[in-house]
Amino acid sequence: MRRIFGFFLILSMLILLAGCASPLMNAAKDGDINAIKVELDKGADPNEQKFNTFPPLFEAIYYGHFDVVRLLLDRGADPNRMMGVWTPLEWAVARKKLKIVELLLEKGADIDLAMANSRGANRTYLESLKQKQITAAKPTPSPAITKEDITTIVQAAVEGAKTQKESKSPSIQSDIDRPNIADSEKVMGDNDLAIIIGIEGYQSLPKSDYSYDDARLMADYVKALGFKSRNIELLLEERATKSAIEKIIKTWLPNKAKPDSRVFVYYSGHGAPEPKTGDAYIVPFDGDPNYLSDTGYPLKSLYDSLGKLQVAEVTVVLDSCFSGAGGRSVLAKGARPLVMMTTSTVLPSNIAVLSATQGTQISTSSPEKGHGVFTYYFLKALKGGKKNIAEIYEYIKPLVEDEAKQINVQQSPSISPDAEKLKGRFLLRR
Repeated sequence: MRRIFGFFLILSMLILLAGCASPLMNAAKDGDINAIKVELDKGADPNEQKFNTFPPLFEAIYYGHFDVVRLLLDRGADPNRMMGVWTPLEWAVARKKLKIVELLLEKGADIDLAMANSRGANRTYLESLKQKQITAAKPTPSPAITKEDITTIVQAAVEGAKTQKESKSPSIQSDIDRPNIADSEKVMGDNDLAIIIGIEGYQSLPKSDYSYDDARLMADYVKALGFKSRNIELLLEERATKSAIEKIIKTWLPNKAKPDSRVFVYYSGHGAPEPKTGDAYIVPFDGDPNYLSDTGYPLKSLYDSLGKLQVAEVTVVLDSCFSGAGGRSVLAKGARPLVMMTTSTVLPSNIAVLSATQGTQISTSSPEKGHGVFTYYFLKALKGGKKNIAEIYEYIKPLVEDEAKQINVQQSPSISPDAEKLKGRFLLRR
């Protein structure tokens, strides 16, 4: 019996260690060139990747450590080795690290591979890079063309690429990028908890455009609102598996919660309906809409777990949709989008839910803003001084509706319970 117990103890420790970041990964994240050189000299693999961690090259790209990226590439990091559906090149484009983009191309990054799963503004920018490559590879013009003609053509191409980059690339300076909330306006304290989940590049599904950046920025906002770093759980991309989400909701949250805690939960990514019942599911990174009961996370389970918490308030914000009709939703193969979802779960009085859509609508995103439309206006409302969920809902509802209409889509945020019942409650800032 002791041997069996010992075996499982060792196995558990090995699994835990497998998910821990290595010294090289941590050094890449911190931009510590000297530590990276030491690890590489000791034989560390520049392409190492462990479960629930980012490879060194991806960590360095995300934090914009140009010299670290160059060192890793010079020491054997593969510029085309993928993390899930991401290539290093698309990762750099999505993170707006354009100097690193140029470095990756110089080191052999494959634009076609990066475009294979890319959509939206990222794909537009990659296509412009591809076109520049094609143009650069063309044969030298015949002697009949004068030097002055060549100069004119090159200048026109450069200006055209610059215009396209400025108008369509993801390098957008958003008016919500920097949350600035004074200490006197913060209401969150030591016991308040936040869970932020964002999944853009799925293991085997189409992308949920801008969900990664939406979640990263939401994490910046909750910090600005006063949530302590130790009380924020941020699950992004391949870290947001079903098991990881369940662990955070069912174990981490109850263990940390106190009677006076305010809890904030945000999700950006795909939703899906179960065709037979109409039940709504969050789709984790490893989710499959064909097997939702096994791989999805039901909204009912989320609300049930949150309802059991002995806390002051729980605010849930969902930038997703659950009809399977498109946008930030997916559907089982052969199924049809649902005409009507099943009746929503009755929520306890201390829970409020603000969602991007109603019924069979889809949640839209904006390449111009580089965000989901709902999340963009939610954060704009917070930055502009809206104090609670009811105020935010009343502010963003017409704005989201108007922007969706411009692309011939119906999208109207929903709130539960009714906004009138929530006024003066579920405060996020003073």
